[in-house]
Amino acid sequence: MVKLFRSKIYLAEMLIVLVLAVGVLGYRFISNYSWMEAVYMTVITVTTVGFSEVKPLDDVSKIFTIFLIVSSVFIVAYAISVITEYLLGRNSLQLLKKKRVKSKINELSGHIIICGFGRNGEQAAQRLSTYKRPFVVIERDKEVIEKYEDEVLFMEGDATDDEILEEAGVGRAKYLITAMPDDASNLFVVLSARQLNKELFIISRASLANSQKKLMLAGANKVIMPDKIGGNHMASLVVMPDLISFMDKLSAEGEHTTTLEEIAIDDLRGQMKYNSLRDLDLRKKTGCTIIGYITPAGEYIINPEADLELEPKSKVIVLGRPEQIIKLNQIFQKPL
Repeated sequence: MVKLFRSKIYLAEMLIVLVLAVGVLGYRFISNYSWMEAVYMTVITVTTVGFSEVKPLDDVSKIFTIFLIVSSVFIVAYAISVITEYLLGRNSLQLLKKKRVKSKINELSGHIIICGFGRNGEQAAQRLSTYKRPFVVIERDKEVIEKYEDEVLFMEGDATDDEILEEAGVGRAKYLITAMPDDASNLFVVLSARQLNKELFIISRASLANSQKKLMLAGANKVIMPDKIGGNHMASLVVMPDLISFMDKLSAEGEHTTTLEEIAIDDLRGQMKYNSLRDLDLRKKTGCTIIGYITPAGEYIINPEADLELEPKSKVIVLGRPEQIIKLNQIFQKPL
């Protein structure tokens, strides 16, 4: 629809330029006016302001003037109608988009809210899209929204505004990621979100080291410092390059990469009972390797023993190739 309107506007502009050009050339060569006089006569004729002509017109010039007036009236009227239609249609289209977005957000529950679509916010959105997790992004930059609106569900507005957070479904959300570049804005979002949803798991970005403690006190569950992680990563490439390159492969995307996956024991299909990691036998069934175990209390056990007793609400961390992870998800009740 927008492309259609733009093509009509381009056509109207071309017709206006054409009628002006015809008028100047007509008065220059039909009425023998100078170039300046021809431009003057064309402008006052097309705009119908009613000034007198530069010099008396002969019959041929009068006929040309009548043709120019009639043509310009129709062309200007067409241009006005196209511009009016474009403006009204654009407003209607924007309203329709906002209603559609609001309807989609109202259907979400247990989703993720991302505040800010800068470098970190965009990376988070891409990762969530890979895992097919429902999320909504709060962003106030209209240019960014228009650029990515076909790929991402956006809520236009300021994330520090409680009303915008509520419209994004903060009361029904499970996670919130605030990735704005300003620590003060992230702190304000954390405070507001924590008040609106006590059960919300909040992950905040921080630029300064002294902001980390403040964000935790405000209610953030996790605080990430991308600059610190980046510096450590670069230094590690010098100290242990092969190990870091291997770790990068775990987070890379593609058909032949290795993936880490988190599986809840309670997600087992049916009523099958598993007493230990040995009973799961994931290596034989799927090819995946268990590299970690998380107890119900949140304690992490790296490279657990095969005889480790499984508890309700515990989780296992597995390592496998994409096809192995797919096979794993066919056994567990975990959507891809």
